[in-house]
Amino acid sequence: MNGFIFTKYDPQENSKTPFEKLFGFFMELLHYTNGDAAEALNWLSQLDREHGLTGDEYGIGDFIQDLKDQGYLDENEITGAFKIAAKTEQTIRQRSLDEIFGKLKKTKQGNHRTFKSGQGDEINPETRPYEFGDALEAIDYTGSLKNAFINHGVERLSMQQDDLEIHEMDFKTQTSTVMMIDISHSMILYGEDRITPAKKVAMALSELITTRYPKDTLDIVVFGNDAWQIEMKDLPYLEVGPYHTNTVAGLELAMDILRRRKNPNKQIFMITDGKPTCLKVGNKYYKNSFGIDSKILNRTLNLAGQLRRLKIPVVTFMIANDPYLQSFVRNFTEVNNGKAFYSSLDGLGQYIFEDYERNKRKRMR
Repeated sequence: MNGFIFTKYDPQENSKTPFEKLFGFFMELLHYTNGDAAEALNWLSQLDREHGLTGDEYGIGDFIQDLKDQGYLDENEITGAFKIAAKTEQTIRQRSLDEIFGKLKKTKQGNHRTFKSGQGDEINPETRPYEFGDALEAIDYTGSLKNAFINHGVERLSMQQDDLEIHEMDFKTQTSTVMMIDISHSMILYGEDRITPAKKVAMALSELITTRYPKDTLDIVVFGNDAWQIEMKDLPYLEVGPYHTNTVAGLELAMDILRRRKNPNKQIFMITDGKPTCLKVGNKYYKNSFGIDSKILNRTLNLAGQLRRLKIPVVTFMIANDPYLQSFVRNFTEVNNGKAFYSSLDGLGQYIFEDYERNKRKRMR
């Protein structure tokens, strides 16, 4: 039976072209098909049949042709297979960044301040009295004029050094970050997709660093039974495997990467949903998924201590609510002197971005 669908009026949504409307669906589907363009187009076609996304004037075939013409989709001339282009990979990262920053603008959580301030390279709203040697471009002219009127009167304008106010400046430190993403099987167990939000956050953080902090470095490590490094362009295609959780392998690889980085400020972001359950001993894997194994736990905590001595904090983002698993994270964090966030899937991006931005802004005198 036909009926009516009522939705909130959105002027921007209603002004979109048929291509732009389908493009939003297509980009979102690519997250869930791990970058498989053919599967995403198949799902889009099914949605079109069920919900009438297109009309007589513009169909899915037109959309596919526009994707190819605009450089979003590559087609193999021999096999006819579709593959997303580099332009699409970059667009996915940018849309992830926009999505997560859009959420950040609506929250005041995580605005941590320090009491060190001074010369830097970004103005912030706070002011202080002028001191000899302060840069002239940092003068708050509005505040300084107000002080002059208060101190000397409106009729006889006179501005002295004591009237001047200076904007505080934030110094943005250069940072090397390794993001570790757990791709063990538990990241898709129990009917909850945890890997897709983790990928979105990694893509958004990659885009943030490459566009806003080009002197920073971000390396991405995935860990299951083993650990290996992936490139930023590989993120849309990342999949969970039939793996256990070898946290030790991930931390060891992250340490090796950071040793080669020359930035003095180094950190590890680890996104996981569980405890370590695997070690590689020689050429064999030692596995135990039943509880926290003391052999695996001790190796993991030893690495946490090594990283603390190297002044490399590990910021753990725990996306599971099990108190038993959270107790392991608390223990690991205490040994490393790092930080831990127990986040829902929706809040994951918020916590990571706020922590990264805060670490970037060290106010120095």
